[in-house]
Amino acid sequence: MRIPNIVLAGSIVLLSGCQSVSEEHNTQAIPILPMISPEEVIEAKVEVAEVTDVWQRIRLGLSFDVPEHKLITQYRDWYIKHPQHLKTVSERATPFLYLIVEEIEKRDLPIELALLPIVESAFDPFAYSHGAASGLWQFTSPMARHFGLQMNWWYDGRRDVPAATIAALDMLEYLYKKTDGNWLYAIAAYNTGEGRVINAVKKNKRKGKPTDFWSLALPTETQRYVPQLLALADVIKNADKYGIELYPIDNQANIQVIDVGSQIDLALAAGFADMTTSALHKLNPGYNRWATAPNGPHNLVLPVDKVAKFKLAMADTNADDRLHWERYQIKSGDSLGLIAQRYRTTPAALRAVNDIKGNTIIAGRHLLIPVAANDLEQYAFSLAQRVKSIQNISRGSEKIDYIVKSGDSFWKIAQAHKVNTAQLARWNNMAPKDTLKIGQKLAIWTGSKNNSSVTRKVHYTVRNGDSLARIASKFKVSINDLVRWNALEKSKYIQQGQKIKLYVDVTKVRA
Repeated sequence: MRIPNIVLAGSIVLLSGCQSVSEEHNTQAIPILPMISPEEVIEAKVEVAEVTDVWQRIRLGLSFDVPEHKLITQYRDWYIKHPQHLKTVSERATPFLYLIVEEIEKRDLPIELALLPIVESAFDPFAYSHGAASGLWQFTSPMARHFGLQMNWWYDGRRDVPAATIAALDMLEYLYKKTDGNWLYAIAAYNTGEGRVINAVKKNKRKGKPTDFWSLALPTETQRYVPQLLALADVIKNADKYGIELYPIDNQANIQVIDVGSQIDLALAAGFADMTTSALHKLNPGYNRWATAPNGPHNLVLPVDKVAKFKLAMADTNADDRLHWERYQIKSGDSLGLIAQRYRTTPAALRAVNDIKGNTIIAGRHLLIPVAANDLEQYAFSLAQRVKSIQNISRGSEKIDYIVKSGDSFWKIAQAHKVNTAQLARWNNMAPKDTLKIGQKLAIWTGSKNNSSVTRKVHYTVRNGDSLARIASKFKVSINDLVRWNALEKSKYIQQGQKIKLYVDVTKVRA
């Protein structure tokens, strides 16, 4: 992107063909200079500024008004006091930010939208929130499906950055139209839903109150969500002024999306691209398992400098050799559905691979079934390995491996082990509202082997001078737990009179 900066002699210049200011609209005398000929324009000194950093490209496009508001000031101050946060975010954003900016500019949308993944997920495509939202753009399952993202055992489109970016911008365009062309309304609706925003506007109209965003009665999280984005935009725009150093991101494509056309083992694909499996999977976080999904999508995100090598290797490899296969002998009582479930694939995939027309299979015959090329533990960013890694983070002195039984729920299991549901869900990379499956393994951490802790839910009203650190210290809990229990993951600011929910081990507090 090149920004021309034409420097001509004189303080005011009227070029041939330009419309002059009419006298009736003049508020002060404006000197009229002689018209400059085309030859004189050609002789003018032209300076061209090359924009080499995506952050600079974003700065040049930021246009939202940032009013003086208490919450905006609080968030601005937080970002300024925590420069490492934006540096970390910038590093995470490196593979994807150019792609996001390109899509936003192609649609002629506000460039501020490119900052939403910072507010939503801190640019972590593996982020999973308390509200069962996932990915860079934090889609819930219903919204993801509504805007065209696929989700199945193999693949979660919410974490596929190129696909989720398209869906998120589709959603934001839809919300902008539904909220009568008001971007603050649309962004608020992205957080809380269009119904709440539209109803809040209608309510204010009925009462004769102002209907600007700042006057609407919206959930606390949403009241903070929009100010956080505006404060972030101000900090990004004035990064030099505030002493913020953003990790530079080249203003050019550094990834490319390749459609490989069929299911492929990620370890094999990584080898083709001369990458580690983990490096490839980090660029393709939408894939839950060791391979792309049998029925697609079969897109892979690759570094641009790896594409040629990858395509060359693909051209020398038959489609059948993109997976490892196991020869399975059909047993009496087997069905395509049961076999597919056992090997975590689909009946359709088995039919296609084995040239089966219907659902009939015959005992004694053989099926070819795709299996992982490497040990499953080597696919470190697969869903199973990420969950296992989280479950193994020490949270206490004793870990219990619990197998979910019929009739179990988070609440029931938590009560039986004297822990709270929010903790139990977090220990297992889940949200409390997620559905448990019979046979699923959960990690439960207890404070001591005799399990003497007694956890109680406490409602605390924030007092003057309180901070999250002070409250956490008082009740002997962590700040991270406070943030998670109260849906404050997007901010650590609290206000006097605010209600805080805690799960407290009363035996520790008494001590």
